[in-house]
Amino acid sequence: MATVIEQAKEQMGKSVEATKENFTGIRTGRANPALLNGLTVEYYGVPTPIKAVATIGVPEPRTLAVTPYDASQANAVEKAIRDSDLGVSPRREGSVIYATMPELTEERRKEYVKIAKAKAEDGKVAVRNIRRKAKETIDKSVKDGDMGEDDGDRQLKELDKITKQFTDELDSLLETKQKEIMEV
Repeated sequence: MATVIEQAKEQMGKSVEATKENFTGIRTGRANPALLNGLTVEYYGVPTPIKAVATIGVPEPRTLAVTPYDASQANAVEKAIRDSDLGVSPRREGSVIYATMPELTEERRKEYVKIAKAKAEDGKVAVRNIRRKAKETIDKSVKDGDMGEDDGDRQLKELDKITKQFTDELDSLLETKQKEIMEV
């Protein structure tokens, strides 16, 4: 029955990874290609993720350089960046679009910290939901007689230990992200 614990551990790990991925989209003082992850471009009438139609580089700490694979799509890419909630005004040089990130104000940094806290809490909720489902499975096995009570208790203790490990990891990720955001 150790598979319930292993499955829970694997799913919790995926929740932590998803939270890490969500954190990359939160702006810090530096430019990061992941900032454009959520953007889509009208590519021949089809909404397409920006990273599927262009390469994204970081030539300077606060600047992203976006080069469309198809030069005729530069206008669509530029429009997608301009219309995004990043607060940048893209400028074009040939087919390359440069997006310089503005300096973050103290107020904006605090907003980003709130967003990071919400994303971390979402990750913790996911981990706790996985724990709850695994606990229900273990309790049912004990009730049905498939597992002894001692074995069930041992597995629940293991489940709690794993849950704490993953929530602690989310807390430390949040702490790191907060420092990154507040760094001037």
